[in-house]
Amino acid sequence: MSVYFVVLCLALLQRGGVAMPDPPGCNNPEAERVAEEALEQINQDRTDGYILSLNRLYDLTHTHGKEMGGSFYKLTIDVMETKCHIASRKPWKQCEVRDIGDVPVYGECEVSASVDSQVKLHSYSCALREVPATAVVDVCPDCPTADNLNEPVVKETANLSLRRFNEESRLANYFTLENITRASSQWVVGPSYFVEFTILETVCSKTTGDTDLSSCPPKDSQFAHRGFCLGSHVTHDDQFEIRLPVGKKDDSFQSRNSVDVKCQIYEPLAAAVEEQAHAKADGGHTGHRDHTHEHTHSVTSGAHLTVPKPRGTLGTVVDQPAPLRTAPASRSCPGPNKHRLGLGSLKL
Repeated sequence: MSVYFVVLCLALLQRGGVAMPDPPGCNNPEAERVAEEALEQINQDRTDGYILSLNRLYDLTHTHGKEMGGSFYKLTIDVMETKCHIASRKPWKQCEVRDIGDVPVYGECEVSASVDSQVKLHSYSCALREVPATAVVDVCPDCPTADNLNEPVVKETANLSLRRFNEESRLANYFTLENITRASSQWVVGPSYFVEFTILETVCSKTTGDTDLSSCPPKDSQFAHRGFCLGSHVTHDDQFEIRLPVGKKDDSFQSRNSVDVKCQIYEPLAAAVEEQAHAKADGGHTGHRDHTHEHTHSVTSGAHLTVPKPRGTLGTVVDQPAPLRTAPASRSCPGPNKHRLGLGSLKL
């Protein structure tokens, strides 16, 4: 009998006669499930920005023990930004990843999570960045490029878009600009500007007629509708710049024809809390009921999902350059990419 065989038998006896399995790799279905559910909880915890989608599981470590109450994972996941704003509370699998024509954003998240009967997120830290414009232009020379959010033309485009929304929506109160979240520009028939922004319901009713929005405070955040809007402003070589005070109407066909807006309006936070209470009374089935209003003129509806409390306490998301990455420590890592955007020169 060889010494090796004796040592192996002793090792098996010490482990209860059962050989310990190898640690899971990035292609392991359980590890991928943990990554997917942890990312869902990350999106629920965040209060600003856009919902993130899983691109791939890059690396992981896994430990198991009775004292830990199950399994514990440390994950590195690669993510991509979607077109859904955090305010929508949509599951990330229902959101479209920004493609090469939408100024795509990518990054990575370091995640700690445990698994017993359910996946529980403990902490996360995400770093995001825009895909470099040079990488986009090489593949799509005519695609929009990002603009500085503080540029006057960006603010003007947001204000013009908001004014058109307030004029055409059927909601009872005026809305005010909350934050401009993204801006880009492109040459079409002239300089064209695109903005994404959030809006808040104010206390000012439309029954009062024309109103200066600067004198309209927003409602209490618990009871105010919130919205996410896509606005655009196309200028022409022979068109004068439109500079009107916010809240003032401009009935000229040319100016109205050059501004477009599409908004999703979400129910107040108080309504989401009430839905949670009803869900608990019904046995915990929340569903995804649509509480928003339908509007004309390209104003669409969205849905609030369960709102966890407190939010924004488990981790951070920051803008950072791409790190110098080391090779994954775990076998079968990294996993396959779900998205590449047609950018072979960029390691997403």
